[in-house]
Parts: sequence; structure tokens; C-alpha cells
Amino acid sequence: MQTKLECMTRQKPSKKSRSKIWKSLSLLLLIGVSVLGMLAVLYVLRLDARVTSQFEGRRWELPARVYARPKDLYTGLEMQAKQLSFELGQLHYARVPKVQKPGEYSDRLGRFEIYTRGFHFPDEYQDAARIALTIDNGAITRLEDAAERQPLGLFRLEPVRIANIYPKQNEDRLLVKLDQVPIPLLTALLTIEDQSFYQHHGVQPKAIFRAMWANLRAGHTVQGGSTLTQQLVKNFYLSNERTLTRKLNEAIMALLLEWHYDKNEILEAYLNEIYLGQDGARAIHGFGLAAQFYFQRDLSELPPEQLFLLVGMAKGASYYDPRRFPERALERRNLVIKTLVKEGLLDADAAAILEQRPIGVTPKIPSGITAYPAFLDLVRRQLRRDYRDEDLRSEGLSIFTTFDPLIQHQSEQALLKQLAKIEKDRGLEPNVLQGALVVATVDQGEVLAIVGGRDPRYAGFNRALDMQRPVGSMIKPAVYLTALSHPDHYHLLTQLDDSELVMQEPDGTEWRPKNYDEEFHAHVALIQGLVYSYNIATIRLALEVGLENVVKMVHQLGIQVPVEPFPSLALGAAEVPPIEALQMYQTISAGGYKTPLRAILAVVDQQGQTLQRYPLTVEQAARADAVFLLTTALHHVTISGTARALQYLLPKHLSVAGKTGTTNDLRDSWFGGFSGEHVAIAWVGRDDNESTGLTGSSGALRVWAEVMAHIPTQPLQPLQPDNIDWAKADVSTGLLVEPTCNQGVWLPFIRGSQLPQMVSCDVAETLRSLQTEVADDSAASNSESAKPASGPRGGSGLRGLFH
Repeated sequence: MQTKLECMTRQKPSKKSRSKIWKSLSLLLLIGVSVLGMLAVLYVLRLDARVTSQFEGRRWELPARVYARPKDLYTGLEMQAKQLSFELGQLHYARVPKVQKPGEYSDRLGRFEIYTRGFHFPDEYQDAARIALTIDNGAITRLEDAAERQPLGLFRLEPVRIANIYPKQNEDRLLVKLDQVPIPLLTALLTIEDQSFYQHHGVQPKAIFRAMWANLRAGHTVQGGSTLTQQLVKNFYLSNERTLTRKLNEAIMALLLEWHYDKNEILEAYLNEIYLGQDGARAIHGFGLAAQFYFQRDLSELPPEQLFLLVGMAKGASYYDPRRFPERALERRNLVIKTLVKEGLLDADAAAILEQRPIGVTPKIPSGITAYPAFLDLVRRQLRRDYRDEDLRSEGLSIFTTFDPLIQHQSEQALLKQLAKIEKDRGLEPNVLQGALVVATVDQGEVLAIVGGRDPRYAGFNRALDMQRPVGSMIKPAVYLTALSHPDHYHLLTQLDDSELVMQEPDGTEWRPKNYDEEFHAHVALIQGLVYSYNIATIRLALEVGLENVVKMVHQLGIQVPVEPFPSLALGAAEVPPIEALQMYQTISAGGYKTPLRAILAVVDQQGQTLQRYPLTVEQAARADAVFLLTTALHHVTISGTARALQYLLPKHLSVAGKTGTTNDLRDSWFGGFSGEHVAIAWVGRDDNESTGLTGSSGALRVWAEVMAHIPTQPLQPLQPDNIDWAKADVSTGLLVEPTCNQGVWLPFIRGSQLPQMVSCDVAETLRSLQTEVADDSAASNSESAKPASGPRGGSGLRGLFH
């Protein structure tokens, strides 16, 4: 017997019940669809916000570009034809028989025609222009507008880009506007990648299904269905993962991008976003940078076949890398050319010519960060005073520096050449020696070149900035300047005691300093103490003027590291970086006026607005009249003193001043000196601090002379203060002589000084004959402290030099 419950479960629902159930299900379905729709709308809105916020804001983090100084050209400028060719080569100008477009130049026996590129300098934008100039006998004799044949007073070549400071993700790009992109590139790109770009709305369903069918038939990916807009979305917003979700997001965002922005704006973004190569950790993005990376030319300067190669690489920059796979890249480029012919966009005869041309990429990848890491190191340190590191990495700043490519090149060559020569001549192991070299301008303290080591491309330890070694006798000018700053007590003929000296150390031991020649010279004139680098005379002088005063002078001249007031300071026991030694010698070379060394001239933003200038600042650090006397003595150092080798190492017309430096056990070799235009410091030594066997004159001086002999520089011609008088002196006796005497040298004196006695020519000759020779000049010809019998040489010509 069936129960009531069993009967109830076997009953079929009535029509009325079914209707209620259907209504409930419909309501639930409607609610579900509505919820899903709302979620979908919210999801699309979130994607839309992402699309607009990033596309309308700062689209890319742009690296800072670091530029050398611009090259000013004017009639009368001293310049060799090969030097101008070097400058143009650094700018990647192409030498051609006939100049037709920016970035080209011709040279016929010193007559140059140059089609310059447009460039935004800190103070103005300079349009591309054709100029003509003639170089004759080492100078520009004519400069004119090549089109109008009108003389030009001054013309600036754009500066060389020497470095980049990249964003943290190491993406590098050089932005281009759509109207700057060559038409052949745009035509080829749209033909190969998206022929319907200007007709579709971001996606092409037919192309997607066609690609899916082709890929299914082949069993692997053989065809893509993405539009340029989809490719931009994938690269700009999304990852490279191959999932249905990512493809769906790509399609939605492509539609949204097309909804908000016009086609030209999307195309311009694509041209700057596309990945086109890799340089170590640096990713090459955009056609603008790719042109420079592969051809070292601006995009607007590339011929059609090179533009077509870049278009072909858009399919896969790594797979078609022309440096690694030249045959594959050539085949891909020619496929682009054939496609253009097939579409009726390129003449068949012209295409045949283009297909025969090589791919033309430069064999060497241009340095991504910098070829000059030592100089960039200084730039970074000075920039950190005013800018955050993240601003330097992302704001697309242009940093204009004082860097001189020609002087940097000569400095690198000088160091490498002389180190190798010294090692060979002295039988040293190859590459055992290291070196550093820094060069700046005398008048403005602009750092022009820095070589931080034997490998100038190595971005490691920068000896020019960070190495601290004892400077030896190169510090002695500070001692003598301290004395000469008191003209009531000291002048160039003041007698100094160079007899044996014994000093008691704090621990009770005795210190017996010696001269390099291990001789004592009794009494010597102050100028002799510096010219021949007499240690004992210098120590006694430092004690007389006060070690604290010497320390004060050292710091006034520009040395920043702590310096202790010990007697050994007079011999250069202070450990000083080359860059600070350069500051000291810059102050001396500028007549006692210190100009803080600077590597930066201006910083400009993406819009060409100057954010900051780094103007010249000058402060008087020492008496100009005392520095004039010191410079006279330092000039004598290079004529008859420890640096007299410069008399045959430099051109005869190039007068200079400077001082050698040698440290204990011949570990460090230094030379600091200046011409009328440039001041430089050279160091030679070993990283293990072992002896080099070199004095300042046999090591660093050779490097210094090599660079000074090969850069365009002016001879020494210091400005004479009004209170300077000249007198003829017999330095060996420390007396003044009559102007008519054959012997003697003209020396400057500060007016009001207590001058020594003046004697007749006969008396001077008698006194000189009574003196005992203390050193044989020929035997000591290579020594640090050799002393010629007659004292510093020179006549009225020296006096004329210093007027």
C-alpha cells in the first residue's frame, strides 16, 4: 500500500508550477547576466582607466642624455683638418663626394662643406645648415654660409652625445615625431605589419580567424593576426604571456585605445615603443634609437634599404639581429622590398638595386652607457648636488658638459703610448704600470678630459677621482707661495739653508731628510730651492713660515682632503686625489684666482627649457703678485730644473710651467703643470704600491708632455700685476747685477720688497768663480734634483714672456 508521501513524489508538476519555476529561473538568469554584465562593464572601465592614464601621462621613462661641449667654429680658430675630421667622425657624419642632406660633409684639401643637423642648444634651437670653411696652415681662414656665400662670424657644431643615464628597467629610446619619420619607413611598416591600419578600429576579426586557421593547419605559429594597435597594447601595457585572458585584454584595450585617440597618435606611439634590439642589459626601443644603434646615423639620414631592414626587424628583433645573423636579416629585408614591389609601391628596377646593397650596419655596437666612464663619474657626482637619481633616470634631461672629445682622445692615447714605452724601455712587465690624467682649462676651470686608468673604457676604480697617493714634491709650490705672500721677508733671491738637517721625532728617533742627489748645497736662492726641488731647503722654509700657514695655503689653493701640519708635508707626504691636485694647479695657473672645477654647463628638460646653468664662479685664493713670482719659478723648472726634458718634448714655441713629484722608494711619479690655456695633472704608478723606479720627470712628465704636444693650446703668458718690477739677477750668488751684464737672468720682484745688493759685472763674475760646484750637470742630467752650475738659464726673453 502506497503511502501519501510516495504518491506525492510521483505526481508531475502542474502547468502552474512549471510557470512559477520558469519565472524563477529567468529571474535568476537575468540577475546573473546583469551581474556579469556589470562586472564586465566594471572590468572594461578599469582597463579604460589604465589605457588613458598611462597614454595621456608620461608614456615612457626617458634616459638622460649627456653631451660634450659644442664646437665653436670661427675664422682664426687654430685647428688642423684632421682634428675637424675627428670631430665630425665623433658626430657620425658621413664623408661623401657631394653634400646633399644633414649629417654629411665633404673635404677637398682642407676645404670643408658640412651639412649640419638641427640641434636644441641650451640657449636656442639651431636649424640644419650648410656651411663651408677652409683650413690652411693650422687655422680656419674662411667660414661662410654655403648656400648664400655670406661670411659667418661664428657657427656651432652640435655636441657629441657621450653618455646616457638609463631608467631602472634599462629601456632606451630616442623619441621621434611622426612628421620626422621618413615616408618610405611608414609605407613599408604599414604594408608589412598592418595594411588596414587606417580602416579598422583596433582589431580585425577576419585576420584573427585567418591566422588561427593557418596556425592550426601548420601545427605551429606561422601567421599573426594582431593589428599595430594590438601590438602597441601588448608592448605598452601587457606581458608577453600567451594566454586567452591576455589576448582578450589585448583586444579590449586596442578597441579602447582607438576609441580615445586618433590613428596618427597611435602610430607615433608604436614607432617609439617597438622593441628593436638588445645591447647587454639595455633594451633598444623605437626606430629613432635603432637607427643610431645599428647605423650610427639619425633616422632621417638613412637610405631606403636601411629603413626597410628596420621594418623587417619589427617581426623579431632578436631573430633578425643583423650583427649576429646577417644572412637572415638580409633575406628578411629583401622580403620587405619584394612585398613593396608586389603591392605596387616600389619600382622593380629600383628594388633590384636595393636588394644588391649590403645591410650596412656598423660592425661595432656603439657604447650604450658611455665610452668615457671616468668623466661620467664626475658628472654624476656634480649632478647629485641638485638632482635626485630617479630624475636623472626618467625625465629625459639633456646635460651639457665641458667634455672635449679631441682632448680626451689625445689624453687616452698619451697615457697608453707612454706607459707602454716606459715599460719597454725599462724592461718592465707589460701592463704593470697604471696611470691617471686630468685636463682642464686655465681660465674657467672646465674639466675637458679624464682618464681614470690604463683601460679608459673600464667603469671600475677611477684613479683620477678616487685614488689618494702621496703627491711628493708637487706640493712644494704651496710652501713657496706661502713665503712669497710675505714680500717683506721673501722674494725669489732670498737665501735658504740647505745644509744637513736633523729633527727629533715624537718617539725619540731622528729624522734626517735628504735631497734627491744626496748632497747638501749650503745656501741657495729661494728660486733654486723650487727649481731643483731641494728637500732640506724646502723643509726649513716650511718651518720658517709655519706649517699651519702652509696647510692653510694648501686648502686655499683647492686641496680638500685633510692635511696634517708635519714637516714631511713640505715633501708631499699628503695623500691627494689627482682631481684635487688639478684644482690646486688651476688656481696657480689662473694667477691665484680659484675657479671650482666643473664638468657641467647646463641642464635642459624634454621641452628644451633650461632648468639650471652652472655659471663660472671665481674667488681669490692667493695674492696675484706672489703667484706671478711662483709661476716664474715654475717656468724655470721646465727650462733648467727637474722638468727640463720638456725643452725637447714640447714644440719650441710652447712655453709652460710645472712641477715634478716623486715619492719614497720611487712608488709614485707625478707631474702638474700648465700652458697659457690648459692645466693638467698626470700620475704614473702601480696599483700594488710597489716601486716603479720612476721619478716625476722620467714617468708622469712624459705622459703630460705627450698630451700637451698634441692638443691645440696657447703658450704660457701670465698676466703681470701692476706692482711687479724686473731686475737682472745672478741666481748662483743671490745678488742683483747690472742690466748690461752678460750673465744673469731677469726676475720679477714685488714693488717694495727688500731687494738684495746690486753688484757690477766684474764683482759678480769674481764671486761666481769662487763658488764650488756641488754637482756635475751632465752626470745628473736624468736626476730629479740635478743642479746646473750657472743657475736657472734665461735672459731678456724670459722677461718678455712674463710681460
